[in-house]
Amino acid sequence: MQDRRPVSVIDIGSNSIRLVIYEGIARSPTILFNEKMLAGLGRGMVLTGELDPHGVSRAVEEFRRFRALSEQAGAQSLHVLATAAAREATNGPDFIRRAEDILGTEIQVLSGRQEAYYAALGIVSGFYKADGLVGDFGGGSLELVDLHGEAMEHGITLPLGGLRLQDIAKNSLDVAEEVIRDEIARADWLKLGEGRPFYCVGGTWRNLARLYMIQTGYPLEVMHHYALGQEEALPFLEQVMGSAPADIRGIKRVSKNRRALLPYGAAVLREIIHAANPSQIIFSATGVREGFLYSLLPEQAWDADPLISAAEELALLRSRSVTHARELAEWTGKALEALGFEETEDEARYRYAACLLADIGWRAHPDYRGTQSLNIIAHGSFSGIDHPGRAFIALSILFRHEGLYEEALSPKMRDLATPRYVERARLLGGLMRVAYLFSASMPGVIPLLKWEKRPDGSFALVIPPSHASLMGERPQGRLAQLAKVTGMNLALEVGK
Repeated sequence: MQDRRPVSVIDIGSNSIRLVIYEGIARSPTILFNEKMLAGLGRGMVLTGELDPHGVSRAVEEFRRFRALSEQAGAQSLHVLATAAAREATNGPDFIRRAEDILGTEIQVLSGRQEAYYAALGIVSGFYKADGLVGDFGGGSLELVDLHGEAMEHGITLPLGGLRLQDIAKNSLDVAEEVIRDEIARADWLKLGEGRPFYCVGGTWRNLARLYMIQTGYPLEVMHHYALGQEEALPFLEQVMGSAPADIRGIKRVSKNRRALLPYGAAVLREIIHAANPSQIIFSATGVREGFLYSLLPEQAWDADPLISAAEELALLRSRSVTHARELAEWTGKALEALGFEETEDEARYRYAACLLADIGWRAHPDYRGTQSLNIIAHGSFSGIDHPGRAFIALSILFRHEGLYEEALSPKMRDLATPRYVERARLLGGLMRVAYLFSASMPGVIPLLKWEKRPDGSFALVIPPSHASLMGERPQGRLAQLAKVTGMNLALEVGK
């Protein structure tokens, strides 16, 4: 994107330290580079009160690399955030001074309240109209917030990080469970989460979700907005708590340094579920870093839809004409309204995004445009969309390229999409197939195509006389296919 300058964020946590270089400050930020090290700074801190010496040495050396990488990427600024371990350790201030000398910038040591705030903003950044409880499970602490849109209540920090629990309990999960119950009871407002989502932030919880995906053969390896119900989550959490890490299927996909923390993460999440009784457990790829980046946005950008923002950018970068994509989005909305199809708010958002993304595969070989587009959409780093929504958009573009046949369906995407989404994807794909034959993928024509209802209940797609030469057998055939999908009597006409 021509208007972007890279921005670097380093997050110094109790267990991991991560450098993320973003393309720029945007409503839906894109990652240019991402590197993590598991330093374990908070290991043993319960006993010594100090940061782990080995972890400190490794971190200090890695900071030199992180600064060099940031400069190599052309980042215009470097922001460094430090959380629980650095703010609580007796040698934390000395560590921060050494790190600032190496990184050449001031480090923000976040208070527990600030950490909770940025974690919640990370959910605001990554979800559309988020409403639920947010939990950020790190190595040294657990932050909990009640989130209503951008309004936050009842923020609390609890000493329930994975490394801290391991040290407090001296590797006894039974002892840890007692500590967890006592601490979670302090957040008596968790009952306000009943019937609302619980958003999970943090690497340990994401790894638990990844293990469950592997065990169940989940068809899409995208973590953001992966959702589980209690009936799925609780038995799995019990399994993790009752098994040796080496015996858990898929454990090799989890880094060795994090495996021992999984039972503690499972125990904390289980206790939260019992206390809050949420409608869903939703896993987030966005957290403190993205929340901090979101706070740097101008206020007028806060209300932008993250999905539409990301789709607009991809259309600008990869489609033949972003103006055409916008015209298609507006026209399909009017077409559905004219034909009598109602949309929910999310269906309208997903349709709009699908139209923006409809042409991103045009440079591929014609035989693979649908498949390439489907893979980009299914696995892209989109936010503000759930997994069934991804499937709807991906299938819409697949139908647009490969035809409105059952054989065009991707089995994996069909498994993710609801039956309604599959039919809506076929309908949207059919509308796209008609429109593209008139527009030749260029702007200016689609807004001139009007739907009119006839007295006999049939519908006509009316082409202005100035463009009558665009009539032909192919558009007639495409409209006939659309008529079969809708079960309606549709015709093409030239206006008077």
